[in-house]
Amino acid sequence: MIGRIRQFAVALALACAATLGSALPAPAALTDVLSTRNSWRIGSDGVLCTAQFRSLDPRLGGMFDRAYDLTCRDAAAPVGSAVAVRGKLDLRGLAAGQRCEAEHMDSVSGVGTVRALGCRNSSGLDFRRYLVRRGPTTYAVEGLAGYDSVLRLALTSLVADRQQPGTVKVAATMVSDPAAFARVQAGALTAGSARTEGYLRNNGGRFAESAEFFDAVASSRGDAVTRADALANQGLQQSNLGNDPAATALFDGAQTLISPRDGVLLRLLRNYRALAALNVRQPDRALAALAAPVPDSSQEADRDALRRGLINEPLSLEINSGSDEARRLRALDSQLTPAERAAILDAQALAIRGNVLRQWGKLAEAEAALRRAAGQIRAVRHGKVTSAAWLLADIGMEQALVLEHRGDRAGAIAAFDKATDLLAQALPQSPAVLSARARKAALLARTGDEAGARTLFRGVVAESAEVPDGGSTLRGLLAPYFAILARSGDAQAAADAFAAAQARQRPGVAQTQAILARQFSEGSDEASALFRLSLARMREIARTEGELADLKALAEQTAVTRDTAVALEQNLAALRAEQTGLQGRLAAYPRYQTLSRSLVDLADLRHQLRVGEAYWQLIDTAEASYALFVTPADARIYRTALDRDRLATEVRSLRDSIARSDQGEVVTDPFDIVRARQLYVGLMAPIQSQLAGVRHLIVEPDGALLQLPLAVLVTDQRGVDDYLARQKRPGADPYDLRGIAWLGRAREISTAVSARSFLDVRAVPPSRARRLYLGLGNNAVPNQRPVIAGSDGCEWPLAAWQAPISAAELKVAEQRFGPQRSQLITGSAFNDAALLTNRELGEFRVLHFATHGLVAAPRPDCPPRPALLTSFGPAGSDGLLSFREIFDLKLDADLVVLSACDTAGLATVAASREAGLSSGGNYALDGLVRAFVGAGARSVVASHWPVPDTYGSTRRLIGGLLGARPNQPVAAALADAQRGLMDDARTSHPFYWAAFIILGDGAKPLLTTNAPVFAAGPAGRRGG
Repeated sequence: MIGRIRQFAVALALACAATLGSALPAPAALTDVLSTRNSWRIGSDGVLCTAQFRSLDPRLGGMFDRAYDLTCRDAAAPVGSAVAVRGKLDLRGLAAGQRCEAEHMDSVSGVGTVRALGCRNSSGLDFRRYLVRRGPTTYAVEGLAGYDSVLRLALTSLVADRQQPGTVKVAATMVSDPAAFARVQAGALTAGSARTEGYLRNNGGRFAESAEFFDAVASSRGDAVTRADALANQGLQQSNLGNDPAATALFDGAQTLISPRDGVLLRLLRNYRALAALNVRQPDRALAALAAPVPDSSQEADRDALRRGLINEPLSLEINSGSDEARRLRALDSQLTPAERAAILDAQALAIRGNVLRQWGKLAEAEAALRRAAGQIRAVRHGKVTSAAWLLADIGMEQALVLEHRGDRAGAIAAFDKATDLLAQALPQSPAVLSARARKAALLARTGDEAGARTLFRGVVAESAEVPDGGSTLRGLLAPYFAILARSGDAQAAADAFAAAQARQRPGVAQTQAILARQFSEGSDEASALFRLSLARMREIARTEGELADLKALAEQTAVTRDTAVALEQNLAALRAEQTGLQGRLAAYPRYQTLSRSLVDLADLRHQLRVGEAYWQLIDTAEASYALFVTPADARIYRTALDRDRLATEVRSLRDSIARSDQGEVVTDPFDIVRARQLYVGLMAPIQSQLAGVRHLIVEPDGALLQLPLAVLVTDQRGVDDYLARQKRPGADPYDLRGIAWLGRAREISTAVSARSFLDVRAVPPSRARRLYLGLGNNAVPNQRPVIAGSDGCEWPLAAWQAPISAAELKVAEQRFGPQRSQLITGSAFNDAALLTNRELGEFRVLHFATHGLVAAPRPDCPPRPALLTSFGPAGSDGLLSFREIFDLKLDADLVVLSACDTAGLATVAASREAGLSSGGNYALDGLVRAFVGAGARSVVASHWPVPDTYGSTRRLIGGLLGARPNQPVAAALADAQRGLMDDARTSHPFYWAAFIILGDGAKPLLTTNAPVFAAGPAGRRGG
């Protein structure tokens, strides 16, 4: 039963709002009334836009007045506002400082005739305003004209006091993910509203979004109670997202801010620590956390504190309950007393204990604990605390599992249905509901109803595409579904598995490829320029947000840091306004009002595959790994012979036999050919016969397989037997691996990170660059390190620059293309400062970097920051082309070749944010590869380990790759070069030939017979 701990723990964490926030002593149906909600979606489909309550709007005058900021995905600031007030509003008065046309009457669907006004501000942006009066209430919306559909739908919903259906048609770049959009929404709220919204997102299972709201609260410089609450909730979100060390650090930070007399917050933190322990499958640790002592938390204790002149957090809430914001949010926070909050938190602790007891098979004790927990919750305000229904739903699902263990299948299903209905009423269309339904489907599968489970799982997957954060929620819940599909083997199983696999979270480079495809597919008109500028501003905004957060996190706040923070905030506001204006202008172009499809139908993929091609996708789950094999004529899903842990062990051991680090030196051992054969059998034996006809294999790896090139797998046992027999002879060379049937020997291999991104890259037109080849590398050896201002002590030692990679492979390529069609930048000219100001980089179709890649950290206590090593440039140069700086390069390349160390590695989330990326990180291929894709590379050749040049192996590989014949696919050219090394006894070990992978479409040619090529200019070389 241990396999279901995380699923329950994550679900149980949904109840957190019942503790410090959201409590509603009223029927759940009232949540449909917008006037009692803090936020609501605008429309029902199209681009995601929401209305966020704005308590400090100057137009608000009474407790029944409401105002909202209107925010839309891909816009960095609110695109408009909406207001409902008792009394009159001057439509033209709302447009102060703008030039307006004459007021006129217009018609809004669902509302009827309204007063309308069009205006333009000093920056040339057009605005629209609509106003209508119903009885004593005036309703008005205003915002960018490009978001007119948002304004109209918001007004319709505001007047009806119900969410109204409709399609939002505005510009969509799809550059942001749900968490990034949540960051924009949080920025439009006060700290109190952001806190409430964070609880609501957490309760709905939208953990990544919730983390952004609590981050906004933590950055708001509130009192200790507010910051402790925010830190504890940030910790819970990190735990829910799988980052246990970060969660522990945040919990410890919250602990230092909580008064030892604050029984509510101490109970909250106690429960969060227990939930985090369950998330990493440590029930003993969870019980230890629950044993932490907490003080009594009664109303009398608070009254005593007040008599002594102390105002604690609960009393502060009561004293301030008359504020406008508190009155407005009365439906969301009914001011539970400390004793009531403590009772609910203690009930949650009992539920956690029941979970652990159920895992240990102590069903009677588990049932008693869960029953007590539910009874204790229902005792608070006679069971009318609606937010506690979420906790009751989770307790109900845990009780269902107890019933299942007792053999009461019907009772278990009924308990699940009741719990799911509770969640659906409180949190419709949320990840929490998806999670509950997926857990019920798993129950059906375990109890013999695979047909019912499959139908329910299929519905969950289909709905997840419309639920923010749905993919990350489902990643750990679909294993039973894949098991059912693999067993069934019918024609529909592969299509269902393909859809489910796409619902799961993928590396950030997949999103970057999608954006690149759209950027290069839209031409070079004014709209395309607006699109690219909007993307650039979004990245500047993300960077500035990171800089501001780092500055505010400094322990010592001086006058200089405060002034700098003010300047950054002003710059951030200007950037957000500019980017939002760009999105408004972009809405005038219909092609940008179409949402790019994030999912692909299996039929679409099969149609795009060519004769001799196949797409192989690994689906990694905790219980087992599955694989999809797709050809133009057929598709199938099957279960591999490896689970997640065994796959990780096999990949790690195989990698270590290729290249491992020993005291800073790269060591190569005899290759574990037996393990390579076993891994192939475990992963691909079921498709052995079909692979024989595949010339180009597109591989989408997952889990540990992201760290291994599949070309090293062995497809035939005879070569292995021959090799082992040879090793028994005296003087046999264990590094001579000729005669092995490598997977990469008989076929070309491309790497994909998602089917959508692969097809996007396949459809992208070739580079328009006028020149052919640019080779860069062979850094100048410095005598000493330049002094760099603002150093954080995490610089690489000078020795990193002392052994530059030879320029020989660059010269081989130069000879291949000819000096009139190529250019080399080496020596001192190859420095970061020069590259960042070089406007000619986008004029080359192929860029080739022969330099060291730095993907780890210089010391264990330093953060890893992926970079390419360059020469030191003028003052201020650090001799590195960083992840962030690479992203800033303006390329239009068909191919970027990274002939360096382990360039297929990951970038941390922190490094991704420094580069201005709002998503991704912590995946292999999200490092330097993603940076170059973001800079404008359609395909990237990268390495999985430090690439040697012993026996000229690297020169032979790169020379063969860049020596491709006209119209020869890039993957075919690389495969030809690899075969040459496979057949040489000195270089037949995979260390020499297998490091490089192609991310992108390897079927595309490096050179075409009809592509125009212009000379590189008279300065064929730059060096120093």
